[in-house]
Amino acid sequence: MTAIPAYDRDPTLARLETEVVGSGEEGGRPFVVLADTVLYPEGGGQPADLGTVGGAAVVDVRRVEGAVRHVLSEFAPAPSVGARVVVELDWSRRFDHMQQHTAQHLLTALADARFGWHTTAFHLGEHVSDIELDIPSAPGKKLAELEELVATEIRAARPVLVRRVTPEAYAAMAVRSRGLPEGHAGDVRLVEIQGVDLNTCGGTHCASTAEIEALKLLGTESVRGGTRLFWVAGGRLRRRFEEHHLRAARLRELLGTSDDDVPERVGAKLAQLRDAERAIRELEDELALATAAALVGGAAPVLTAYWPERGVPFLQRVAREAARLAPEGVIFLTAGSGRVGAGDEGAFVLAAGEAAPLDVATAGRQVVELLGGRGGGSGRLFQGKASRISEREAALAWLEAACRG
Repeated sequence: MTAIPAYDRDPTLARLETEVVGSGEEGGRPFVVLADTVLYPEGGGQPADLGTVGGAAVVDVRRVEGAVRHVLSEFAPAPSVGARVVVELDWSRRFDHMQQHTAQHLLTALADARFGWHTTAFHLGEHVSDIELDIPSAPGKKLAELEELVATEIRAARPVLVRRVTPEAYAAMAVRSRGLPEGHAGDVRLVEIQGVDLNTCGGTHCASTAEIEALKLLGTESVRGGTRLFWVAGGRLRRRFEEHHLRAARLRELLGTSDDDVPERVGAKLAQLRDAERAIRELEDELALATAAALVGGAAPVLTAYWPERGVPFLQRVAREAARLAPEGVIFLTAGSGRVGAGDEGAFVLAAGEAAPLDVATAGRQVVELLGGRGGGSGRLFQGKASRISEREAALAWLEAACRG
């Protein structure tokens, strides 16, 4: 490959004609190596670019043993070695990465210079980026100050410059760096935000801090004794604001209130919901007790009932109360799943009073087999899920025969 690839020479170049100099396969997908490329390989916290090679979709770009592999879609035919191909870059993805990466340099430099917070790691995520700082926590007041410092430098439109220096020159310079890659040889690539930062980096960056547009800090979390700081910049910030704006508009519509009153209105609705849920639980308890009392009035060998839409907790409550009221009784309760499209799925509870001779565990296993489900229990109650709840009459018939001895 060209000593300095196109993505490094000109990070705004989105299209290039070049030659295939190598090919192969990894993970069931073809890859090609090119004489030159506009596609950046993953590294330094920055994800790989995406695009096309000869019209074939590129799904990953990685540096392996000094060669940049362009991994193609598994359905794409790989161009042959020696072929001339056009490489095209997904520019919107690249520019997003340039904004986030340049923003990270600025954020890291200002956090270090202002507060002595050193960045130990950087992650450029799909939606949110973060840096890890070597501090146990980051006070909110200082974070607000840091965000304002970043905004000031974005407005200053400071040039972002890239240059290479010899190892000897590098050793004599005051450069912010977490160290060169193992085995590095030759010149050292430096990225400078004029008047703010000088850093070793191989990634792609904006030409000016103004191209970052804006940056918003999103919060922190503790990690490995340090602090992870989340943020978004540039187009991501605008898209995030739009999402929040549309969500707020929907909440205003649903609640019939203004933005300022949304939290209070949601709090009132949640309190109403908790009251309603408590009332429902009390009514279900009353219903379960009344249902159990009605069940034990019958003379059948097995007390049984079916509900199309009830959950296991309700079945359990009825079964326990019925077993208490009828110590010699056997109770078999079933219910459908209540879910749309669930078909023949359901649930069951088998219980027996203290004086009933039925071996509940053994009988429960037989019911599971008949209903095509699974279940378990202990003592005088067995419960389970059924894949053939329509077979409940067959299970009931078996239980009645078992009770008659």
